[in-house]
Amino acid sequence: MLGLDSALTIEDLKRRARRRVPKMFFDYADSGALTESTYRANESDYAKIILRQRVARNLTNRSLGTTMIGQDVSMPVALAPTGLTGMQNADGEMKAAVAAEKFGVPFTLSTMSICSIEDVKSVTSRPFWFQLYVMRDHDFVRNLLDRARAAGCSALVLTMDLQLLATRHKDKRNGLSAPPKFTPKHMFQVMTRPLWALEMLGTRRHTFRNIVGHAKGVGDLGSLSSWTNEQFDPELSWDDVAWIKDYWGGKLIIKGVNDVEDARAAVGTGADAIIVSNHGGRQLDGTLSSIRALPPIVEAVGDQIEVHVDGGIRTGVDIARAIALGAKATYIGRPFLYGLGAGGEAGVTRALQILRDELDVTMALCGERDIRNLGAHNIHSVGF
Repeated sequence: MLGLDSALTIEDLKRRARRRVPKMFFDYADSGALTESTYRANESDYAKIILRQRVARNLTNRSLGTTMIGQDVSMPVALAPTGLTGMQNADGEMKAAVAAEKFGVPFTLSTMSICSIEDVKSVTSRPFWFQLYVMRDHDFVRNLLDRARAAGCSALVLTMDLQLLATRHKDKRNGLSAPPKFTPKHMFQVMTRPLWALEMLGTRRHTFRNIVGHAKGVGDLGSLSSWTNEQFDPELSWDDVAWIKDYWGGKLIIKGVNDVEDARAAVGTGADAIIVSNHGGRQLDGTLSSIRALPPIVEAVGDQIEVHVDGGIRTGVDIARAIALGAKATYIGRPFLYGLGAGGEAGVTRALQILRDELDVTMALCGERDIRNLGAHNIHSVGF
């Protein structure tokens, strides 16, 4: 196989990941809810934003550097929290965190990660971010927050749009469960991915290590399955944000805001930022794409709180479009997962390089030298 340098686009990395990762895990990352209409719209709506090309500008000394909630970043991109990351590649969260740290962008560890908070801490030297799902067991939630604080996590990303799990047909057809159960069909998939299997044999991290041994009554895979089925909290409310913010005591980012009224409510919590997000099209099928929801939210609350966005980003052009529409920063999930599946830490680095180089050229051809100067004046038209 050609080296990762021959991967010129995120799509190239996606094709490689599809060949290397067992179908049930690749499909888990590359799927949406029900008809997947929102999943597709997240990506396709970016093409409806037409940028202005400018010429005869001084394009020397360009800079993509900016800040996210006061933290310096090499470009306005963070690695989004993604579940089961360690099933795309052995020790996947650890590898992605190391790649992000070296690149100078934030890494966000999911509650539903394969590698634990402590695992990621053991391979990083700078603070990473932690994403929280609010469970019915608030003692477990407090324990998670204590562990994240002890690991030096510098921000908490609180996800608000998973009070219950939407139907994802690919997962059902693949028989994917939490934790994964290896049936004969699954074992065949693994056998046809020998490099993936060999790497997995070399690690002991195969389950949700933030949960097993930490949640009450969850000491093995059998007890984990019943626990996860019962724990997402359908009563989650803005009141919960208040006690979580108070208990955490640090920077707070609220994820899953896709409506102006909810954005205003998030501002009222005192959070430091919101992420305009529909969970990558994995929750409410038929809702607005994240990029389509972004402009009215920026208009309503953008002078009161940092507004970030995720969902559908596949190129550096997309990042430029989001920043020009008013986002302070963006998050990538599937692009870095494709890189991880294609080549581990080096694959994540390659995904970041691709996006950085595309963003740099796009910014320059829009006539700008500093990413912080991108704005509405760089947009010709928006077709939604």
